[in-house]
Amino acid sequence: MGEWQFQRSGLLCVVSGPSGSGKTTLCRRFSESDGAAVYAVSATTRAPREGERDGVDYHFLDRAGFEAGIARGDFLEYAEVHGRLYGTLKSEVLGHLAAGRDVLMDIDVQGAALVRAASDPAIRAALVDIFILLPGEAEIANRVRARGTETEEQLAVRLQTAREESRHWSEYRYAFISSDRETDFATFRSILAGERCRSHRLRNITAEPNLSSD
Repeated sequence: MGEWQFQRSGLLCVVSGPSGSGKTTLCRRFSESDGAAVYAVSATTRAPREGERDGVDYHFLDRAGFEAGIARGDFLEYAEVHGRLYGTLKSEVLGHLAAGRDVLMDIDVQGAALVRAASDPAIRAALVDIFILLPGEAEIANRVRARGTETEEQLAVRLQTAREESRHWSEYRYAFISSDRETDFATFRSILAGERCRSHRLRNITAEPNLSSD
């Protein structure tokens, strides 16, 4: 009799939260420290910031190219935020899930809603959604200001967006209030560890023995 052999299906971990919540940092750190996880690089029509690299930080597309991808059905989800398009290419996700690798995405609440509404059963079965809250607007402002990339006018827009996004926290399976980097990472890692152990994610791939006899 052969040994049992199991294969786990991949998680699709969708992480949302206001600017400064650390969602991108958490996704990147986990994917870099765990060989079974990858970070899905989003596509965007916004211009690269200093130091950002195409294909690493984002797939930078012009608006015509992005809209052509939408028409072809290339995107798992997409949304327009502050006049710029953001989205996740299906090619960044589906192959990894089938191979048992976890895919981490940091996207806004509009994109998360589209992923939840996906008709693909593989997406629906893989989905784990997490919202990261901040204790209050003062903390959001402090974290965004610390980046040094926002004008006061842009900061005001970010705060208004954060207010609107944070109303959606209860739509997510998991939500936690951000503390410090290490505590947040420990919480994030524990959520994914538990989700990896859900029994429905395992399948027995052992070949069934041939019980027929002459």
